[in-house]
Amino acid sequence: MKLTYIVPKITQYHYLKEVLKVEFSISDRLLLKLKNKQRIFLNDKIASVNSPVFPNDKIEISLDYEEESNNIVPTKMDLDILYEDEAYLVVNKPAGIPVHPSMEHYEDSLSNGIKYYFNTIGLVKKIRPVNRLDKDTSGIVVFAKNEYIQECLIKQMKSKEFVKKYIAIVNGHLSEKEGTICASIARKPNSIIERCVDENGDTAITHYQVLQSDNERNFDIIECILETGRTHQIRVHFSYLGHPLLGDTLYGSVSPFINRQALHAYFISFIHPITKEKKNYKAILPEDMQLFKNNVLPN
Repeated sequence: MKLTYIVPKITQYHYLKEVLKVEFSISDRLLLKLKNKQRIFLNDKIASVNSPVFPNDKIEISLDYEEESNNIVPTKMDLDILYEDEAYLVVNKPAGIPVHPSMEHYEDSLSNGIKYYFNTIGLVKKIRPVNRLDKDTSGIVVFAKNEYIQECLIKQMKSKEFVKKYIAIVNGHLSEKEGTICASIARKPNSIIERCVDENGDTAITHYQVLQSDNERNFDIIECILETGRTHQIRVHFSYLGHPLLGDTLYGSVSPFINRQALHAYFISFIHPITKEKKNYKAILPEDMQLFKNNVLPN
C-alpha cells in the first residue's frame, strides 16, 4: 500500500517533512520508522525528510514492509468478513470469543483467527484491532492492515468521526424512551474486571433510544450510541439505571432468554483514511438476540 501526493503549482510547503506531517498526518513515531526503513520517496527516489519540495514533485510513502507478529498464534477460524480492502478488514465477531489473546485464550481469540487469515493471503503484519468488544459481546470489529491506517482510525475515534452503535436488551422498561447517560466510570475497588459509576472516574457518555418494548417478557430493546468508549460502558450505565442487560451476570443476573449479555455492536461508520469516503458497516443480529418483532435493525 502506498500513499501519494503531488505538490501543487502553488504550495505552502518547503520541505518534505511538512508535507508528510500535514497532508498525511503521520505521527512522529511512524515517521521515524519510515525513515529507518527507507520508505519515503521523492520523485521515485529514497529521500530525506529534510529534502526541499517544488511544484509537481511526487511524494510517496510505502507501507508494504513486513512486521513481526510471532506473539500471536495463527488459528484456523471461520471468519464472518463484512468488508476488506488493502487498508482494513471488518469482521462480525461472534459472542464467546475475546478480541485479544490472553493466558486463558492464548489460541482461540479473534486475533488468532485474523493472524491465520493474514498468513493465507500473504500479509505479514501485526494484528491491529481498532476497536474492542467484550468476549461475550457480538458484533463489528475493525482490523487495520498497517500502522498508518490504525493511527487514522484512532484519531477519528478521538474526534468523534468514528461512530459505534449497539443493540442491547435491558431488563424492565426505561422511564424515558430516549436520553443520554452521563456518568463517569472507574474500576471497582478490589476488582480487576468490574467497573462502576464513580464521579472520580473517566467521563462516559451513552446515548440511547428504545426501539421496542416487550411487556409480556418485561424488557426493552434499545439502540445505544457511544460518545466515549469506556470498558463495559453500556453494561455499567444501564445497570446503574436499574436496568441491567439481559443475561449480564456481572452487572445483573441470569436470564431465561439469553445466556450472555444481550449486546451486539451492529453498526460502525467512519471516513476511509485513503479514499476519504464515508463508510458504513452493519452486522445482522445473532440468533440469540432475535427476541423482538421483525428483528429489524435501525437505518
